[in-house]
Amino acid sequence: MATMERRTVNGVTFYASPLLERRGVPHAFSTRLGGVSPAPFDSLNLGNPNGCAVQDDSTRVMENYRLLQEAAGCGRRELCHVHQVHGAAVSRAEDGKPFNASARADAIVTSDPARVASVRTADCVPILLASDDGRTVAAVHAGWRGVVAGAVQAALAAVGAGERPETCVAAIGPCIGGDAFEVGPEVVEEFFRVFGDEAPLVRRVGEKGYVDLRAAVLRGGLPPERVDVSDRCSYRDADEFYSHRRDNGVTGRMAAIISPAA
Repeated sequence: MATMERRTVNGVTFYASPLLERRGVPHAFSTRLGGVSPAPFDSLNLGNPNGCAVQDDSTRVMENYRLLQEAAGCGRRELCHVHQVHGAAVSRAEDGKPFNASARADAIVTSDPARVASVRTADCVPILLASDDGRTVAAVHAGWRGVVAGAVQAALAAVGAGERPETCVAAIGPCIGGDAFEVGPEVVEEFFRVFGDEAPLVRRVGEKGYVDLRAAVLRGGLPPERVDVSDRCSYRDADEFYSHRRDNGVTGRMAAIISPAA
């Protein structure tokens, strides 16, 4: 298991996975640095908060996506995103077929090198997956609901169709750290239900607890040598990342993007 590498290309700062790079897979985990959006979305904002009166202009958001794709080496490829619902559904972007951007899902799988799969986060865990040859990839969004629903396992099964999923590689991007993610007793109970005594709790505070989402995702079924992981915390590292929890909902979105090896 290795850590991510921080890159800045044409002013856009992002994190990259050595495992994915070795397979020729264009990808990026964005930061908030290098875009065109003003405060409070400064500056590489890739999405608007739901139900919030303060919104970024959509033309700036799309320009930020263009900048990120160019920096990641997949400019001019079609961007695919879904309506994220904190579940485990997987949407597929098939070669030569229109993609349904209104699909309710939390992962996109594609083998089309003309497509870019993308998910948005502002504390949840972004995960990028690829088959061993880099020809099939997936972008996954996993908050606590997605983790207990098996979002990562569902996406791994889709990427590894026809072969063993454990032959895939994964990169786990920046997210809220375990020491910042306090949850209520109902969430603690769910993690004990799924993980038993191995539940990834940092500590208990009465009936509440602090959950380590990154550790939970790392138990998704891949050998450690096939996983790259970021140690950055969206809540703590305010200079680099947006955080829904830290900023009380009035904040931008990061994105994790990935495209098949050509």
